[in-house]
Amino acid sequence: QVQLVESGGGLVQAGGSLRLSCAASGTIFSINVMGWYRQAPGKQRELVAAITRGRSTNYADSVKGRFIISTDNAKNTVYLQMNSLKPEDTAVYYCAVGQLPAMLVCPYEYNYWGQGTQVTVSS
Repeated sequence: QVQLVESGGGLVQAGGSLRLSCAASGTIFSINVMGWYRQAPGKQRELVAAITRGRSTNYADSVKGRFIISTDNAKNTVYLQMNSLKPEDTAVYYCAVGQLPAMLVCPYEYNYWGQGTQVTVSS
């Protein structure tokens, strides 16, 4: 079992920045991919960014050049640095981890999920 605790969400004006954190505990040796998803009201959950144990990254086209995903292995934590935020980035952001040794893009491929943290960007 893996437990994930997210933090860092909040309200920010357009153009501002936020950093989300997700701390993992439990059987972390089984984790191969850590990712961030988001879900806005009335929309499907979408992958924002993911990073593998080998530090390969994948970003949604809508956030490329603005968001950066990174990990601190010593703290078993994954971060999502979000810059130049736009109102359309408003959503609940979820941390997720997967055990398959590959870049995972589908929600069902991830094994454990955090509780979500709200990010609201005002115009």
